[in-house]
Amino acid sequence: MFEPGHLHRSNPAGVKGQPEFSIDLHYEVRQDPAEGPMLHMRMVGEVAGTSFEEQFELHRDTAFNFASVASRIALKHGLPTNTSFIARTHQEYDQMFADIRAKLGSHTGDPVNLDHLEKDGL
Repeated sequence: MFEPGHLHRSNPAGVKGQPEFSIDLHYEVRQDPAEGPMLHMRMVGEVAGTSFEEQFELHRDTAFNFASVASRIALKHGLPTNTSFIARTHQEYDQMFADIRAKLGSHTGDPVNLDHLEKDGL
């Protein structure tokens, strides 16, 4: 389920051999005095009965790697790599991507500061 600022994914019955999970990904844009606009994300969830919460921030120009970062966090907490919990419903992923893009005021072709890739752990 997607709504602006929030994506929820769950597999309550462990369908298709995947573990039971429920993950909420909340996001907003925050203004950092030194770095400028930053995409702040907070993941809260449970995978196979184990709860977790993690937060991360990405620079405006690297924010579109959010799915990679979120997937690594989910993997770290027990979600198998073949689950693809964010892009599972591509239409909702597209809506989320568009919402983040609008919130950041970014456009196709905007330059990427390569130093931000390292700072953001990408």
